[in-house]
Amino acid sequence: MSDDFYSAFDRECFCDEFNRARGQDYRSVFQQDRDRIMFTTAFRRLQAKTQVFQAGEYDFYRTRLTHSMEVANIAKSIAVWLRSNHPEVRVDPDLLEAISLAHDIGHPPFGHSGERVLHELMQPYGGFEGNAQTLRILTRTIYSNRESRGGMSPSRALLDGVLKYKRLHRNRGGDSNHFIYDDQEPILEFCFGTTKLDQALEGEEVNAFRSLECWIMDAADDIAYSCFDIVDGNKARFLTPAKVAEWRDAQGDKLDALQRKYLDDLQAMMAENKVEPKMNRIIGELIQDVSLVPEENFMSRRSRRHAHIPQHTREASVRITLHKKVSRDLIFGSGALQQIEFKGTRILRQLAEIFFENYLAASGRPATLVPGDVHRAVLAADAAPTRARLLCDYISGMTDAYALRSYKRLLDPDYGSISELI
Repeated sequence: MSDDFYSAFDRECFCDEFNRARGQDYRSVFQQDRDRIMFTTAFRRLQAKTQVFQAGEYDFYRTRLTHSMEVANIAKSIAVWLRSNHPEVRVDPDLLEAISLAHDIGHPPFGHSGERVLHELMQPYGGFEGNAQTLRILTRTIYSNRESRGGMSPSRALLDGVLKYKRLHRNRGGDSNHFIYDDQEPILEFCFGTTKLDQALEGEEVNAFRSLECWIMDAADDIAYSCFDIVDGNKARFLTPAKVAEWRDAQGDKLDALQRKYLDDLQAMMAENKVEPKMNRIIGELIQDVSLVPEENFMSRRSRRHAHIPQHTREASVRITLHKKVSRDLIFGSGALQQIEFKGTRILRQLAEIFFENYLAASGRPATLVPGDVHRAVLAADAAPTRARLLCDYISGMTDAYALRSYKRLLDPDYGSISELI
């Protein structure tokens, strides 16, 4: 459906040697974006990647896949709500769905701990960042087979919406993360018509510069995991009224009256065994709390996507922040999850070190330790950073279970068979 909120500039698709020009299609550009993401192996693998609990640990938990689907629905609900109050701002729901479904597609196995391991090992070769890897998948590897690799020719609006971070690795300063790869500079230029964003923004924080759709996706992401981590943590008995009460007492004067009220609400819903329905209602309230404020910047005259910023009231922001802190301290900070995270971190580190030693450090012809197409691509690469990045693509694309099987196949003497395919 045609909508003049988006211009030809927003709908233009990224084309280079890895991304072919699109032909005529009965779907809109943004519907194509969504479909090209949804029907890929990279997206399906999210069903077996850690969100809170390691994949396979419980039968009710959320995975990266269900989380991404929930974020997409919350984002679209925010758009519907905003349109009812700001009818001139007509955010495309298909575009929002595409951005939300793609936003975690670059995350490696074992959650953020896996991301930290890969970033550490990739430091000599340009680092690793989940958002940068998402961008790489969309523009370089999402259409991969035994013969070739290619991107999905994403629209400018999709790329801009996915790009939470815009600082290049070489310009990251003291930040250990929140960057994109140096070779992704042409994508920045495509999105904004300049690689000098810091100059265009006249000294403002580059990573804080986002399109409306990116802001909405990020707000939906915050709403989703601030509420649903509480639900999953309660079902797994990481969160109980007694544990929350103990945590509140330990915080002392750090909590204000509003935070204490929200903690009372949380304890009450746990005591009544109504955490999930109550959280669903809170999500609806947080959606309707979002409002828009006008924004002027160097892109706002070129695209309406940069003319508004969504914002929450203080009450909603306090609730979201409090829920995230409770989850961080009582779920992610628990001994049980820390032990599982330690195990996943060690597995991924040893796997990566084996691959790097075999393909980057060893003299002579490397052993075939990865699938044949990856092996051939790595051998054909003429520089160590390119080889390392290809290996990192393979490792980060693994599901939790596949990483564990690969680890056992290479390091467990009692595991493996000559008939097992890699």
